[in-house]
Amino acid sequence: MRLSKSSPTFAGLLCGAAFVAAIALAGCAVEVKNLQAKQEVAKLTQPAGSVYTGWRVFQDKCAACHGPDASGRSGGPDLLLSAREMGPRRFVATVLNRYDLGLGAGEPARDSAARASWIDAVVQGKAGVLAMPAWEGEPSVSAHILDLYAYVSARADGTQGPGRPPR
Repeated sequence: MRLSKSSPTFAGLLCGAAFVAAIALAGCAVEVKNLQAKQEVAKLTQPAGSVYTGWRVFQDKCAACHGPDASGRSGGPDLLLSAREMGPRRFVATVLNRYDLGLGAGEPARDSAARASWIDAVVQGKAGVLAMPAWEGEPSVSAHILDLYAYVSARADGTQGPGRPPR
């Protein structure tokens, strides 16, 4: 039997072959990845600042109390635990403005002249315990506060291990 291109049998065979080819190709998945979009999304989810610069400032200003890898020492708590729950705004407020005073039982009442005098004595190291200084007036800390956050949050979420990060 001879088939011509115009015969109904040829057209049926051609349609059948096209159908079989379409079914076979449907089983093959073609995945196109837009790596640029993936990189942009990853960058947007990272905190602003440089992990490396934050690590350098941390080593200079924070490691003596909080340990070289931010996991705490007797002088300061493990920052990795609190940083997991802290956003950049709370981190900045805590580091730049916090005086966590070790208040004793004889602490003067709030909003009193005696309290102000007592706080001055704590700051000068004459009374109480000053657990963490406020770094608001320290240029290397305030200028690099987002870098500090980038380092501490990277340590907290596990994207930065202990030790020096890459530049």
